[in-house]
Amino acid sequence: MAMDLGDLAAFVSVAEAGGFREGARASGTSASGLSEAVRRLETRLGVRLFNRTTRSVAPTEAGARLLERLTPALGEVEAALDVVNGFRDRPAGTLRLNVPVSAA
Repeated sequence: MAMDLGDLAAFVSVAEAGGFREGARASGTSASGLSEAVRRLETRLGVRLFNRTTRSVAPTEAGARLLERLTPALGEVEAALDVVNGFRDRPAGTLRLNVPVSAA
């Protein structure tokens, strides 16, 4: 079962921030977008990840366990992407110049 990394990241944002609005502010997305991502994730997993009331959002036991495992894993994914992004900062490969003999 393939999971969307964005949905997992949305779950972590909401859990760490303690709510959808706060998670949206922290991640620079919309609260409704985070809510939809968490809903998709819960549907795929077949388990509720948050207990929601009008005043609070708290992880269920399953959500807390998932958060424990996801936080370091997503940190590793970010670190791996940072390594790859480092290659963008500097030129790489062969540079060929075609110049007239008089200029060389």
